[in-house]
Amino acid sequence: MATTMEQLRAWQGPAFFSYGFRPFFFSGAILAALLIALWVPWFLGLITIPSALPPVAWHTHELLFGYVPAIIAGFLLTAVPNWTGRLPVVGRPLMLLFSLWLAGRVAMTVSALVDPVALAVIVLAFPVALAAIIAREIVAGSNWRNLKVLAGVVLIGSAQALFHYEIGHFGRAVHGDRLAIGAIIMLIMIVGGRIVPSFTTNWLKRENPGRQPAVFGLFDLVAMIVAGIALATWVVAPVDTALETPAGLLLVAAGVLQAARLARWAGERTVAEPLVTVLHVAFAFVPAGFLLSGWALLAGDVAVRSAGIHAWTTGAVGMMTLAVMTRATRGHSGRPLTAPPSTVLIYGAAFLAALLRIAAAFLPGHAMALLAAAGLAWVLAFGGFAVAYGAMLVGPRH
Repeated sequence: MATTMEQLRAWQGPAFFSYGFRPFFFSGAILAALLIALWVPWFLGLITIPSALPPVAWHTHELLFGYVPAIIAGFLLTAVPNWTGRLPVVGRPLMLLFSLWLAGRVAMTVSALVDPVALAVIVLAFPVALAAIIAREIVAGSNWRNLKVLAGVVLIGSAQALFHYEIGHFGRAVHGDRLAIGAIIMLIMIVGGRIVPSFTTNWLKRENPGRQPAVFGLFDLVAMIVAGIALATWVVAPVDTALETPAGLLLVAAGVLQAARLARWAGERTVAEPLVTVLHVAFAFVPAGFLLSGWALLAGDVAVRSAGIHAWTTGAVGMMTLAVMTRATRGHSGRPLTAPPSTVLIYGAAFLAALLRIAAAFLPGHAMALLAAAGLAWVLAFGGFAVAYGAMLVGPRH
């Protein structure tokens, strides 16, 4: 049987389709930048887009079901071969999968011109295909421990289907967006719970011997169970007010436990290497989102609810995906696993975007200015990634 490297060398087409992270990280970053570059002026009434969705719904859909699945695809298509020992998806099958993703993005942008049923079929083709590929690899490789990762992918696809159903029947998303956020945060806690302590341990052993991250144990298991129950309750809370108080308490408890979990990973000992430190900073937005969302339910504060959601999305999702994208791209393109100044600037812009977006929820009198500033910082972060890492992703391995 051909090895992974033999399979990669056998592909004679463009390097762009020689590994899953290449097309999805590069195009995902461009989409992330375009999403905000278009959404802010659209939201402010300066431009129009031929989408059947209003600006906020389009922005939510394309972040949760366009950008995030692209990065998940890039990560899993690169990681799963290492988990299962099977060959990666490269070449024409990868082109086809990428084409499905791209078709969904185009269809959503011009959805006012597309039949709703046809639109749903187009945009759901990608998550179905991705889930099928990952399921095939996990089953064929008997890699049962990663079924929970597959479950997260299936949940995000199900949330997208629910989103379209709710938009079609109620004119707004009631549970679809929350289900997607909950599934994405669970994936960050699962995958981040592996890679943050693992990469930290590897770096500390080489560069800063001493206290190491705690290994996964009973505490982490309890923290994950509480977080899962809290997120499930949060997803259904909008239509059952009796759940608001218990959901709020569960979210706060989950936030405390996830913060304690992060503290056990020795992040303060990694400040000499931003490529590692950024993983800890990104994960910190997970407990922040839990605490803010719990506070919002307990206090009945709509502003804090927005802050909690954006701590998860702009903060945890934005920074963790950038952290994974930069590290994976550098490693798989033969670059040193260290963050040059351009990468540190990308991280700084993403961090600033998260802080400004959260601040906008607390300072309504300055919300428009803060939204614009947060949007600019986000565009600089993801546009900066596309510029700084584009050659690595498009060209052959260094």
